[in-house]
Amino acid sequence: MKNLLFIGDVVGKQGSEFLISKLGKTKKQYSIDVTIVNGENSAIGNGINKVSSEQIFSAGADVITGGNHSFHRFNAYDIYSNPYILRPANYPEGVIGSGVCSIDYGAFSVAVINLMGNAFMDPIDNPFSVVDNIIPNLSTPNIFVDFHAEATSEKKAMGFYLDGKVTGVFGTHTHVQTADETILKNGTAYITDVGMTGVEYSCLGVDMQEVIEKCRFRMPAKFSEAQGDCFMCGAVVEFDEKIGKSYKIQRL
Repeated sequence: MKNLLFIGDVVGKQGSEFLISKLGKTKKQYSIDVTIVNGENSAIGNGINKVSSEQIFSAGADVITGGNHSFHRFNAYDIYSNPYILRPANYPEGVIGSGVCSIDYGAFSVAVINLMGNAFMDPIDNPFSVVDNIIPNLSTPNIFVDFHAEATSEKKAMGFYLDGKVTGVFGTHTHVQTADETILKNGTAYITDVGMTGVEYSCLGVDMQEVIEKCRFRMPAKFSEAQGDCFMCGAVVEFDEKIGKSYKIQRL
């Protein structure tokens, strides 16, 4: 049996620094073998860049996944030459980077797939069709999916669709951890959203007053990172690396 840790959306400078301070201890506490971190909000001001990706790897991540902010930093596209920095696989053919990677740990291997939802998001390729084309080409039974999506119904649908086909499905994007972690009927670990890593007393990591004013007055606004004490949200999955089935999922 092996343990995988998935950390929810890291937000900004404070989230990245907090990850560095906590991830190593958490990995040791839960005897973690594989670590995936969503980093698409990790750069100062949004997106991901070379500095924030290096911080996440130095904290102890094996793979960094992305989402709708993956390409917000025009001067940071070169980071996608690293095969372990993913962007959603359902971006159209020809887009820089990859949405899937495999890691060989010697005694076992793991594949990570990054997908983005269609509901209330940028209209890119259908994630259900795309994942169907990816899975048959993977050489490991241990497959974990970061589904970066807005609608809880779409996330649930993906979880049930992939039950028994993959080892785990983790929802990201909404930054609010859900309390529905479960092992589905055919051995797939699932949670609708793993939450975020950043300033807890905030609106999804953003200064709350700026968000309040945006909601009240409906005027254009430039958001800034909140300041204050941080928390780190995620989930630990215990899985059988020989058959790719999960047996336990725990929220952090």
